[in-house]
Amino acid sequence: MASTSKSGDSRRLYQQVADQIRAVIEQNGFVPGSRLPPERELASQLGVSRPSLREALIALEIEGRIEIRMSSGVYVCAAPEPSNTDVQSLGESPSELMQARAVLEGSVVSLAAARANRQGVERVRACLDAMRHEVQRGQSPVDADRRFHVAIAELTGNSILARLVGELFDGRHGAISSRMSRHSETARTWESALQEHERICQALESRDPQEATAAMLSHLKASRARWIGESSAGSDDEHA
Repeated sequence: MASTSKSGDSRRLYQQVADQIRAVIEQNGFVPGSRLPPERELASQLGVSRPSLREALIALEIEGRIEIRMSSGVYVCAAPEPSNTDVQSLGESPSELMQARAVLEGSVVSLAAARANRQGVERVRACLDAMRHEVQRGQSPVDADRRFHVAIAELTGNSILARLVGELFDGRHGAISSRMSRHSETARTWESALQEHERICQALESRDPQEATAAMLSHLKASRARWIGESSAGSDDEHA
């Protein structure tokens, strides 16, 4: 089901959906400690996509209006005191970030493969090795992951593309994105990501733009599924 925003409302979609969930809580008399309907039912009731619903639930959890209990459900909390926190500080929509990354990096990696030189590809390989080392140590390889994607963009010789790739990657540090990452990132998911990065690196080493594009898009699609599509956000009817 596609998510739509209200006409004339320029706010991020998850903010609009969060408002709808607040209205459901108030209009249906959900008291603190009560459990909201399962995610699938709530998304259908509101007419929104499940990724948008998840983002809105994370926003409400940060606000203190609900509590997400993994493998249990979403529970209503007492209405929080008014806060000076700017809603904009919650950051971009994770699903929109991943869509933007796929559009940009799918094209960037193709150009990178066509223009690749030995030294540049070796830098990409070094970033992947650093990622693998961090995972083996039980540490988050996010910094090395960022360097990997930026190093690919640098192969194009276009500094603007490299900057844009870095800026989009940094969107993951917003409040909503960071909270979703804590729900979804595990050693197992990073092992899967390493395999996907390896395929990208091999395509660059082979100077194969078509394979590089396929590998990058496959990686970003899988990453989105791990981060957004498969994150249960506390719903008891989802364990993909």
